[in-house]
Amino acid sequence: MAIIFFLLIAAAVGAGFLWVVQKMVFQGKWSYFIYFLAAFLPFYITSLSLAYLTTRSTVVVSLFQVSKEFIVLIAGLSFLAYQKRLFNYPFRLQSTDWFMFSFLGLAVLFLFLPIGQASFVNKALYFKSMLIPSLVYFLGRNTNFSGFELRKLFQLIFVVAIAAFLVNLVERFLLGAHLQQFTGYALFNQVVNNIEPEGNYGLTWTFETTNAMKRLGSFFSDPLELASSVLMGFSAGLIWFLTTEREQQWKYLLVMLCSTGSLVFASSRASFAAFFLMIFFIALVFRLYKLIGIGLLSLVTFAGFILFFASDDLYFYVIDTLTLADTSSVGHVVEWALALESMLSNPLGIGLAMSGNFGSVSDELRVGGENQFLIYGVQLGWVGMLLYIGTLFSGIRNAIFVFKNSENLNIARMAFVAGTVKAGLLLPLFTANVEIYTYVSWVSWWMVGISINEYSRLRLHSQQTELQNK
Repeated sequence: MAIIFFLLIAAAVGAGFLWVVQKMVFQGKWSYFIYFLAAFLPFYITSLSLAYLTTRSTVVVSLFQVSKEFIVLIAGLSFLAYQKRLFNYPFRLQSTDWFMFSFLGLAVLFLFLPIGQASFVNKALYFKSMLIPSLVYFLGRNTNFSGFELRKLFQLIFVVAIAAFLVNLVERFLLGAHLQQFTGYALFNQVVNNIEPEGNYGLTWTFETTNAMKRLGSFFSDPLELASSVLMGFSAGLIWFLTTEREQQWKYLLVMLCSTGSLVFASSRASFAAFFLMIFFIALVFRLYKLIGIGLLSLVTFAGFILFFASDDLYFYVIDTLTLADTSSVGHVVEWALALESMLSNPLGIGLAMSGNFGSVSDELRVGGENQFLIYGVQLGWVGMLLYIGTLFSGIRNAIFVFKNSENLNIARMAFVAGTVKAGLLLPLFTANVEIYTYVSWVSWWMVGISINEYSRLRLHSQQTELQNK
């Protein structure tokens, strides 16, 4: 059965890769790389696991691994090749561009300067994990999709959200186990990533709560990636629900329900909080103050239920979460303390590949690792962390500006998803290395990029109008 699934995935990935490459190389459709990423990245770890389980070949695994970076590099080269007047290309940099350029430039300095104890190879691999999403952003920054092409991307996001929930249902009610227990996930981690199986289910501790209840990850790498990724499905479903004729709204309501269901199956407290943060942010964007009131009332009702009616297990689970008394919360606090201590002792940073959960960071050198902001702060210093924060917040602000002011409906929808997802991910960024969740990270950075492209156009049009009126 595993062989059949692997062959199906391999055929789908290969066909999709070749279709996108020929579109980019021979037709100049370099922006189509985003279709491959949106379809492949959710299944990335599952495809690697099945590849190793069925072939026992790290070479085959490597072909799948490099495909996501290779497609981005081909897109970048195709973009350059199809620019007829490359040296006359207009550069109108906005705040998000400056923050992103500065952040990446600082990382380049840390790559070549003799800073840190990590080997140059490990630093280069870590730099690659920062470079690729930046390239995705800048490719999005130069993308001019038609309404039809933007709708196709939204449809991919909807399919992923619904499919993830359906797999969750299979895991919960048919298999009674994690999908990863059948795909060779533990074997892949043990042999390729040098990570020994942990927990009661022979996977990692991420797949269970502190009381050993299953946390399901569908076809994503783990429940945390699933929980972060469904925020994008929910946001996309919501904006289409709000901007579509009533007769068609049920389809997008289904997407939202599936996304919420996957969030429940993933049982991620940070993502639950992020979900409500995103709802609160959306209420502010739309000025739906009644929605904020309903949310606060729901919170009070939930607190009353926990205090007076909940079971002892649920009561102490919530109390331990709020007081940071459970082992998971304590682990976060310890990692934060170590990272902050390093940043206070070394405010200019200690070098690339010295913090975080990325594969090139060795356990012997790792300092902190469960807070995306602090991970960059440890490696690149306070300046690096502030540049990353500036990139995020300027991207959110400018995307929401585009949503409110663009006359292009599908661009406005894309900007809405970009702004709300990045805002919703602010909480998970405090408890996880979210930028390694390639699906939600890369696709949302592309969305920010295309939003800033429209933002630049709106600003230019506004300036031209002002000059004409003078």
